[in-house]
Amino acid sequence: MAGGPIGEREREILTAIVETFIASGDPVGSRTLARSNREGLSPATIRNVMADLSDSGFLEQPHTSSGRVPTPEAYRYYVEQLTGKASLSNQDETIIQDSLHGISDVEEFMERTSRVLSLLSKNVGVAVAMSGPKNALEHVYFSRLGDQKVLAVVISRSGLVRDRVLRLDLPQADLDAAARFINDNFRGWTMDAMRAELARRLEQERSEYDRLMGSVEQLYRQGALSSPDSGQVVFVEGASNLVAGEEDRQRLQELLKTLEEKQKIVELLGAYLDTKQEAVRVVIGLDEALPSMRNFVLIGAPARVGGDVMGSLAVIGPTRMDYQNTITAVSYIARLFDQVLNEPE
Repeated sequence: MAGGPIGEREREILTAIVETFIASGDPVGSRTLARSNREGLSPATIRNVMADLSDSGFLEQPHTSSGRVPTPEAYRYYVEQLTGKASLSNQDETIIQDSLHGISDVEEFMERTSRVLSLLSKNVGVAVAMSGPKNALEHVYFSRLGDQKVLAVVISRSGLVRDRVLRLDLPQADLDAAARFINDNFRGWTMDAMRAELARRLEQERSEYDRLMGSVEQLYRQGALSSPDSGQVVFVEGASNLVAGEEDRQRLQELLKTLEEKQKIVELLGAYLDTKQEAVRVVIGLDEALPSMRNFVLIGAPARVGGDVMGSLAVIGPTRMDYQNTITAVSYIARLFDQVLNEPE
């Protein structure tokens, strides 16, 4: 900590300032604290403690006549005091249970997780799912839409359907033959394994299946069988929650642009979430990974099934957020992920 250990009175006042600022968004003055202080401390005593906390780097004063606001160091100290003490409310637990009930697929779980985390935290909910056996190939279908256009539909074993339009000029008969080849040879394969084997066969068996493999190669090169983010699927919900709270328009634009670039989200979570960690991690200040997110917080955890990491989930928001509520929600969903998806089928 910036100024070393602080005493009990300083800790209580600092906690009160952080919680008051989170609730109101307004700088906190000594008179405001005196009215709610259980020990009956005078405004003058509180002012002296606030001055000491400012000297130690826990508080700052936006304007000379205003109250104080917490610094990132204050938030870090505050979060340390919360460890193991917060619990999820019955209402939030019900919302999570209802949102995630009946799911047996990793990607669907993560998609709904991003929504419910955004709802509960009123910030940005983020979830990254890694491809697994339940997302192996079930069926592909190719359809000619017209000149230079082909619709490629890929269905996974979990029932997830992905489609994309490719710029190709192949007759329907060749598309049907390519789909039969892929379905007959690769049903049940993960997408990564299928693409690796297809690449190998395209090199070795071109002469045996000249026309067929030529069609398969064109579809493959155009990305008909690709999955986003190298086997990682990213879900982001609640970016609009930041619009109301962020007054710096340029910084808001940079942040929203970051959230739109899914690979940056993968890198952000990868930079701060360790797959070996057992508890929720709180990172205040994300500028080491992305300079535009200096005043933002990440609260996240890996999502495991047994001992296997299947993805990660997190909330991203400004430093002024409800830490207790968000930490408990992330922790609860991470445990629920293991419970639900580790059940025998």
